Amino acid sequence: FWFLHGFDAEEDSVGSLARMSTKERIKAIQNMPETMRKKREIRNKVLKEISKTSRQPSCCTQCLQGAAVSFRRFGNTLSEYFHQLRVWHRTLKIIGAEFGTSVLSYFVFLTWLLNFNIFSFLINFSFITIPQFLAAEPNNLSFTGLELFTGAGYFQQTVLYYGFYTNATISKTENGPSYNMQLAYIFTVGIYFVICFLILVFSMAKFFSRNFVNPETFSVNASKLLCTWDFNITSEKAVKLKQKNLHTQIKENLTEVNKEVLNFSVMERVLRIAIHLVAWVASLGTAVAAGTGVYFLSINNLELFMKGYRNDLEGQAAMLVLPVIASLLNTLIPFFFSWLGHLEKFQTPGQHIFVTITRITILKMSIVGILCYYWLNIVAASESQCWETLVGQDIYRLVLVDFIFCLLGSFFGEFLRRIIGTTVCVNLGLPEFDIGRNVLDLIYAQTLTWIGILFSPLLPGIQMIAFFIVFFVKKVSLMRNCQPPRKVWRTAQMTTYFLLLLFCPSFVGVLSVIGVTVWRLKPSEGCGPFRGLSSMYAAVAGWIQILESYTASKWVVWIYHNLITRELFFFILSTFVLIVTYLYWQIIEGRKTMSKLLRKEITN
Repeated sequence: FWFLHGFDAEEDSVGSLARMSTKERIKAIQNMPETMRKKREIRNKVLKEISKTSRQPSCCTQCLQGAAVSFRRFGNTLSEYFHQLRVWHRTLKIIGAEFGTSVLSYFVFLTWLLNFNIFSFLINFSFITIPQFLAAEPNNLSFTGLELFTGAGYFQQTVLYYGFYTNATISKTENGPSYNMQLAYIFTVGIYFVICFLILVFSMAKFFSRNFVNPETFSVNASKLLCTWDFNITSEKAVKLKQKNLHTQIKENLTEVNKEVLNFSVMERVLRIAIHLVAWVASLGTAVAAGTGVYFLSINNLELFMKGYRNDLEGQAAMLVLPVIASLLNTLIPFFFSWLGHLEKFQTPGQHIFVTITRITILKMSIVGILCYYWLNIVAASESQCWETLVGQDIYRLVLVDFIFCLLGSFFGEFLRRIIGTTVCVNLGLPEFDIGRNVLDLIYAQTLTWIGILFSPLLPGIQMIAFFIVFFVKKVSLMRNCQPPRKVWRTAQMTTYFLLLLFCPSFVGVLSVIGVTVWRLKPSEGCGPFRGLSSMYAAVAGWIQILESYTASKWVVWIYHNLITRELFFFILSTFVLIVTYLYWQIIEGRKTMSKLLRKEITN
């Protein structure tokens, strides 16, 4: 600690650091037990000392070095500001310390979806909504307030729904640049889904590599015990929080190491298998019954729409019947599935959560599948003037009512349960946070948002606000009403499993729905940017025909005719992806084998 002995010692340290190589100097500054501000001051002094003592470089070299340093400082400052803007950063640390990684994984997934919807909203608002404002016609409908719940009435003639958007080419001046709304709409939605696909794939790959390929790198008990303390922490609260966090992580790792293997007799195994079969039959039967009820209810919902909109309270309330029943089923039946899981008495909490999540996924995807069939085969074939807006209003109500039921679930499922467990029936105790039910609520809401983007471009903005409120409501409910899991366990693969469920069946199913809508269904004749076309995709085909007359755009036409419209191209592309995936899989297996051999050598 020679650099702490006064100003002269600091000058000497700056001189010695300046004589080091770049790599050694960075490592030496990082190892100093100083605050980040002090380390930056030392680094800046070293850089000044180097610039003084070194021979004068050329003007271009000076400019490049100065630009690199300025860019690096700007990047560090920007990252710090973004870090401060993440209001949930400290909250996640507290949750991880108090409740462990199992509950923390839910909130990490929720913040990931929140950022995802912020990105979605910015894309749609920038390339679809803002240009529409230039060509928007005045809204002559009156606002009563009920539209906030029904999505009908005044909102029908706003940028919230597909039917309001124009099919004209927007131009502010007569000979100025123009904006083709048809191409902007379909390309924005298409490119957005491509970006979503890439983000999901890379996120799954990152978590898969961390938790499956080489999990020992991220969860070694010795390193957690001896090498993870941050000596820059000086606040007493931060020290206690860090201690509690490490304590919880070490307990989880030790629980995973000391797993107990239970031996059952033949009769006990037969009884457990019978209980599992009965539970699965009951859960699948419940999902089928719920889907059937939603189908017949949706048929009655369409009849209400075809009668026309009424301004009276009865007509407005009737529009909410379908979303309320669907949300009620999605809220109550998962409690029944959780109860079935407790009856089955799984050996670990992880098995209970994974089985419950699978059953809830079947339920929610069945309901969403029935609704998609109703929208694409019944509503789209109806005599409605603008069936896309009807679908958008349906999805708006489903998203809104699902958000309300999510808040009510925290009240009735956790707050009232705490009151009962602490006053009426003390043996029950405080409730535990139901990870499976809450995670599937998020995936269901995100699935509706993805489906609704084509029919309601601003739906990600509504979901963004809903997720932001849900985060803090769930956080308060968790801290005040719930207890940490009775059995401490580590959930290394939980986030990967959540993303896998979000990708398949959620995202893959949404792509199927969007594909059928864009390529197969005929748009409404009297509304929307694709009015008068045989399909939404016909706008792209018409654009390609226009480009054929321009010599500079021949390459675009060639790509369209020889690649995009050719099944052989996608067959070759799929084969290449499968080969690369197989090669990476073999590399991973080889690394696992090498890791096992190295661990055996270390043991020997």
